[in-house]
Amino acid sequence: MPKHMPPAHPFDDDKLKEECGVFGVIGVTDAANFVALGLHALQHRGQEAGGIVSHDAEQGFNSVRRFGYVRDNFTRHSLMETLPGPLAIGHVRYSTAGSKGAAIRDVQPFFGEFSMGGAAIAHNGNITNANALRKELIERGSIFQSSSDSECIIHLMARSLQRNIPERMEDALRRVEGAFSIVAMTQSELIGVRDPLGVRPLVLGQVADGWVLSSETCGLDIIGATYVREIEPGEMVVISQMHGVQSHYPFRRVPSRFCIFEHVYFSRPDSIIGGRSVYETRHQIGVELAREAPVDADLVCPVPDSGTPAAIGFSHESGIPYAMGIIRNQYMGRTFIEPTEQIRNMGVRLKLNVNRALIKGKRVILVDDSVVRGTTSRKIKEMILDAGAKEVHFRIASPPTAWPCFYGVDTPQREKLLAATMSEDEMRDHLQVDSLKFISLNGLYRAVGEAEGRNSKCPQYCDACFSGEYPVAPSDMIEQGFELKAAE
Repeated sequence: MPKHMPPAHPFDDDKLKEECGVFGVIGVTDAANFVALGLHALQHRGQEAGGIVSHDAEQGFNSVRRFGYVRDNFTRHSLMETLPGPLAIGHVRYSTAGSKGAAIRDVQPFFGEFSMGGAAIAHNGNITNANALRKELIERGSIFQSSSDSECIIHLMARSLQRNIPERMEDALRRVEGAFSIVAMTQSELIGVRDPLGVRPLVLGQVADGWVLSSETCGLDIIGATYVREIEPGEMVVISQMHGVQSHYPFRRVPSRFCIFEHVYFSRPDSIIGGRSVYETRHQIGVELAREAPVDADLVCPVPDSGTPAAIGFSHESGIPYAMGIIRNQYMGRTFIEPTEQIRNMGVRLKLNVNRALIKGKRVILVDDSVVRGTTSRKIKEMILDAGAKEVHFRIASPPTAWPCFYGVDTPQREKLLAATMSEDEMRDHLQVDSLKFISLNGLYRAVGEAEGRNSKCPQYCDACFSGEYPVAPSDMIEQGFELKAAE
């Protein structure tokens, strides 16, 4: 057991970060305006930077890429009128692959000019053999403009001998390992494709006479689009005004392995995944947690905001009253104040404050979605005790996060994950709480609708961050010395 965990920045909320969100629209006037709204709804999937590419018959392709929030960049009329046309795609990102605090050249969508015309591509996920592909491509003369793994796809397309862009994309993606949900565009087509495992989400919608692709259904809602269906794992759709939606399956069929953490944390609670409301699933996680790990207490309090639906479910099942014991400061920006030592010591209080009158003298159950490094959990526990709580019990709405994700989620190195180095009891002692319990992996599977729990021979979801069982071997990381879990 390590003597201490590495310190976290006071503004780091100690959560796993989804890499990005993608959005595309075809067949509407000023498609870029719709894309900007869609990206705003997907902002939770990436808050570092965003970009939009549009195509207009007279002006051709136009692109804008900016650091920061969608609302701070893509709401100015002067900027949006530089993105005309009935076809546009967009991307919001955190950096996982590529450099951290990246250069503007790393911001997607990426654009390439081919012999048969231009194409732009926006990618959610992570390519696990990107280093090997990049090395091969550079040796064959490719010149990379960014540090992003996604740029490999553009170069592979450029080298393909296929006769049109969708076929070149197929050709390129057959060389790619890992996770990808892609929204791309040519001069006249919107393209959506998911990897054969379907690790990351992608949905299809309709708006007026046009079509929409979005990482989540909440992106459809904001523009008044009708949800049509999910893009299937391993499916490619090519959408044009002339031919509508054309679908085919260019990859070998395999059992799907959708990311189970989308249900726990990444997706917005008002989105629908696999026909299930994300909110209802999180509520059910709380119900399962109350059954698996009951405790005598006076109040059930969520750690805002991601712990809220599970806390409500826990309260309903246990009969213990639900209460907003912690209040979130909604106006806490990412660049609020330069973190001097005095401010640094305030830590999590800049984002969260305890409702003292409610907490004093009470035995409190805190429900959170995950424990990653444990730094924020300790600070919250200290705040609750400072407010006069008699006991603090943590209930976590996911199993222990003990393994890094290589499929498009920004995860700390394995040794920095609390659950990788400590047992549940050791974590309880480290956090200095009265009790700490995580939902079991089977309990989580039951909550997402798998009544029999997890099928250990062929898991229904990708749960590598909990189980250490990677559906696609992370070949680049293995080459760098990452050790997979030993076979049992």
